Amino acid sequence: MQIGIAYDLRSSMAVPAGAPSDRLEEYDSEETIDAIAAAIEAAGHQPRRLGGGRSFVEAVLRQPPDLVFNIAEGSGTRSREAQVPAVCEMLGIRYTHSDPLTLAVSLDKAMTKRLVDAAGVPTPRHQVIRTLDQLSRLELPFPVMCKPLFEGSSMGIRRDSRASDAGELRGQVAKLLGDYRQPVLVEEFCPGAELTVGILVRQGVPTAIGVMEIAPRQGDPGSFVYSLEVKRNYLEEVEYRVPPRLPPELVQRAERVALDAFDALDCRDVARVDLRLGADGEPKFIEVNPLPGVSPVTSDLVILAGKVGLGYRQLIAGIVDSARARYGI
Repeated sequence: MQIGIAYDLRSSMAVPAGAPSDRLEEYDSEETIDAIAAAIEAAGHQPRRLGGGRSFVEAVLRQPPDLVFNIAEGSGTRSREAQVPAVCEMLGIRYTHSDPLTLAVSLDKAMTKRLVDAAGVPTPRHQVIRTLDQLSRLELPFPVMCKPLFEGSSMGIRRDSRASDAGELRGQVAKLLGDYRQPVLVEEFCPGAELTVGILVRQGVPTAIGVMEIAPRQGDPGSFVYSLEVKRNYLEEVEYRVPPRLPPELVQRAERVALDAFDALDCRDVARVDLRLGADGEPKFIEVNPLPGVSPVTSDLVILAGKVGLGYRQLIAGIVDSARARYGI
């Protein structure tokens, strides 16, 4: 079958004047698209590059593929990741990954937390700050984490995003409001291990392929922040442990939290769920990425998959197979 790849390249995106240095962090490289195309071809399908935005729309109107492999981040609003699947649904084209509703909701961290909390999934307490004046009504204990409300790929998350007092918090929130032009999520900081769980739907069943601990090579693990600086220098800054150096029963509880979040948000095909152990030692839901990066070298999901013996081509084929099974093709 012909499988079109929907994507947005970092090299084709414009950076507005005064934008923060991580403005294009979510977008993909040519190398990633090459790797996806090779994996699709190795699985016996015909890959076709569709791009994103207007180019994607024009390409699928001209010749609809049998299936769209969607990794397009979109641009503009907090609903940007929903753009490609929304077009696909409007035109009756089948596609991989989650639907527009799940992708739009999941990019908004507070909206996501409301849904998982309502489903009984443990998540740190949080508040959304839209103006500095609202900080006077903050009801969370320090330390706290500060993040842009609807960004991914650790955009806006730096080493100093963990605020230990009101002065640090005000400085962080002011910078985020100015740089990203969107509300700020302030949440309780969890001092335990940083974990990420890869989920792949196999034969219709969401399955945790593994749990990976992201452990700092130096410094205090209790104040570690998996920041943009760390991700850009991951070979020297962190150690990826699969399985985590935690009791097996705790790892199983982490898997359960991730799977419950996946279910609560009605994710499809694949996702990566980020967790952190709280002060009580239990796993807490931090956020989900139902459109996880698949760089063959640097993406957390790919690193995790490799450590459990799931090769890159197997991972991509697994995503395609899940979508095909959903559509009965």
